[in-house]
Amino acid sequence: MTPVALPVERVREARNATFALFALAGVAFASWASRIPDAKVQLDLSAGELGATLFAMSLGSVIALPLTGRVVERFGMVRTIKAGFLTAAIGAVAIGLAIDVAHSRALTMVALFFIGAGIAGWDVAMNLEGADVERHLGKAIMPQFHAAFSGGTVATALFGAAMSWAKVSILIHLSVTALVCLAVGFWATTKALPHEATAAGAAAATRAETGERGKSAWLEGKTLLIGLVVLVAAFTEGTANDWLAVAFHEGHELPTWAGVLGFATFLTFMTIGRIWGTRLLDERGRVPVLRVSFGLAVVGAALVIFGNAPLAFIGAAIWGLGAALGFPVGMSASADDPARAAARMSVVATIGYAAFIAGPPLLGFLGDHVGVLRSLTVVGAGAILALLLVTAVREPSRAVGTDEKVPA
Repeated sequence: MTPVALPVERVREARNATFALFALAGVAFASWASRIPDAKVQLDLSAGELGATLFAMSLGSVIALPLTGRVVERFGMVRTIKAGFLTAAIGAVAIGLAIDVAHSRALTMVALFFIGAGIAGWDVAMNLEGADVERHLGKAIMPQFHAAFSGGTVATALFGAAMSWAKVSILIHLSVTALVCLAVGFWATTKALPHEATAAGAAAATRAETGERGKSAWLEGKTLLIGLVVLVAAFTEGTANDWLAVAFHEGHELPTWAGVLGFATFLTFMTIGRIWGTRLLDERGRVPVLRVSFGLAVVGAALVIFGNAPLAFIGAAIWGLGAALGFPVGMSASADDPARAAARMSVVATIGYAAFIAGPPLLGFLGDHVGVLRSLTVVGAGAILALLLVTAVREPSRAVGTDEKVPA
């Protein structure tokens, strides 16, 4: 579908707002992730119990993902994004109350379910908004949006390390996060593309998914293979998000704040990889770059697991570089055909988020038997699998041209 022509300045505003929404999603996620080691201690959880607890957030995400396209069609992109960050903000405050006030694992799981659902719906909606912005710009920009997400997680992880070191309560920390989400989120949604420019794409996606135009995206072999690549990429990234700080703390016997710094190292280099990776993708292509990326993830994870503490920090940096491009490249590959972009992106995102369903309990189970640090070896196994599948994300052979591009 050819996008409705909009003034250059209007598209720039939407681009900047989309950057803000991606960064804000990183803030929302990393605020909780940076306090997972503290939550584990306060609730006195084993590795297996922590994995089962984190599963609640994953469950909320996976339930929300396939519903988001229909929600966008019915209520519009802006309302969907607002609903996402509102739900996430409420969930963040509820997590703080559940841990610091109620000291309840069950209530923590309920709160995690809601924050997971909120962030997932927000994630899909802002990716669809990003795809619309990309079409109006006439050039690739999705990896940079994901770099903004990573940048938000880096800054927030460092802030979380300071909060943990200063022994600031989880409730106060996450309440501040909720206020930031609400303030920035409401501002950014005022700058989003016009509703008709996004709702039309969502409606087309729903028709495609239900078979009104061609077969369902769930029956397309290439789409499913792209989904598997994204699944491994999400597992490679998500394992670090959930478990790296804990692994540094328990496996390398470092303080919890030092574990969060290890996590921040991972996020910093993942952000660098997403910023600079766009040029490599343009010069070398998706397949060669992803082969190197997943190889780096294997090397980095090995250094974290088998190295001493200094080598583990180096490994976290290499792991971050390796995890940088798999997810955004997979999302871009799912949108190569604009007419089917939203339907395929919904399918790919749903498959990818399955990593967040399987990851926490799998790592928790292994952590109880071999320790959290050694359980991270599954990252290498997954990355090796991805090396066999990366050809699915190869760019279309046809060249894509545009009549007009919006200046940077």
